[in-house]
Amino acid sequence: MATVLATGLTTSEAPFIEEARAHHQLYIHQPYELYSEENHAAWRSLFSRMQERWQRYGNKHFLRGISALCLDPQRVPRLEDVNRFLNPLTGFRAKPVSGYVPSFVFFDCLRNREFPTTITIRRSDRLDYLPEPDIFHDIAGHVPMHTDRMFADTLVRFGECAHTAAEIVNGIRDESLRLRRLESIIRAMARFFWFTIEFGLMREGSASKAYGSGLLSSYGELEHAIEASEVQRYPIQIEWVINQGFEIDHFQPLLFVVDSFDHLFGLVGELEKWMRAGKLDNVAPGEPEVNEQDLKSFLKASAHPLH
Repeated sequence: MATVLATGLTTSEAPFIEEARAHHQLYIHQPYELYSEENHAAWRSLFSRMQERWQRYGNKHFLRGISALCLDPQRVPRLEDVNRFLNPLTGFRAKPVSGYVPSFVFFDCLRNREFPTTITIRRSDRLDYLPEPDIFHDIAGHVPMHTDRMFADTLVRFGECAHTAAEIVNGIRDESLRLRRLESIIRAMARFFWFTIEFGLMREGSASKAYGSGLLSSYGELEHAIEASEVQRYPIQIEWVINQGFEIDHFQPLLFVVDSFDHLFGLVGELEKWMRAGKLDNVAPGEPEVNEQDLKSFLKASAHPLH
């Protein structure tokens, strides 16, 4: 126990998480007493330095959301406190997980107004880049948007698209064709999610502001996305997004702009129509790679349809 307390809940250095994974526990509780002072210091530093950039570059819906959640800038938040403010607004709640959530399971959580949330936090000497989500990315980046009714409904719509995908592949008897089509559909959904929910921009007057969580949780990239002359920013088009690969280890050179969350909600509905029409069956190859866990999660769902 002494080792656990000393280590705290630091990303990639948390015995509590390692034990949960060893027992194949995806859904866990948040053992708040395990957070170390370094963990709280990391949250404090991350939150403090983002304040000015949020005000300058954050979408108005995000700014309202971050205020509505009443997050403590000094200490890692308790998810039960976050949910106490969040749930009455849109029915969403943060749901703690031990790590990677396979694609279908993730989207199904969204369909049920649950957001899989990492409970670990990056080291205080590594604040700028983390290849995997942490609680700052999830709670300060994602969850403020979940306080907006139309955005929350858009996430639910994404979840419904995953069920549509499972339904489609369930009707394909040829195994190689089923896998090929499913991989393409998952890649298209991942790209759409990346360029909207993670790295989306929204028009505000003559400017664009960030609503994507990958931008809103990154001190360097948030400013770069709005100010850098080399970043390409285009009005969103489904055919571009689903065929556009992305890489996670550098600032994004290409971003897409929506007009509103009504617009985004409609685009997700259009994405589902394209899926049913077979327009997602042969998207351009490349990143992201679709891993075996993601494929299996959709195949399992297609074999056991949820209603």
